[in-house]
Amino acid sequence: MNKFTKEMVDDYAEKLLIGLTDEENKMVLDEFEIIDKNIDLVNKIPNIEQVAPMTHALDDFECEFREDVIEDSVPIDDLLKNAGEIDGNEIQVPKVVG
Repeated sequence: MNKFTKEMVDDYAEKLLIGLTDEENKMVLDEFEIIDKNIDLVNKIPNIEQVAPMTHALDDFECEFREDVIEDSVPIDDLLKNAGEIDGNEIQVPKVVG
């Protein structure tokens, strides 16, 4: 895998519309260096490819689903009675853009 460069971090920051100072860029590069070292350590574990992926960190994890219960919903007129201006089933709000 290629190492992250200052130019790559600057490019990603620009695409995300965040500006990074040189100090912030160095901090990001340092973090990626630590991540790369840890990934290298994991990759050096013998027979790591033969380990089955886990769905949860705990062996005794049980997910209990609740039973779906159909309930009556609140009538739309009751929901809209406290709204200022309404248009059909929609609440009118002031225009805030352009």
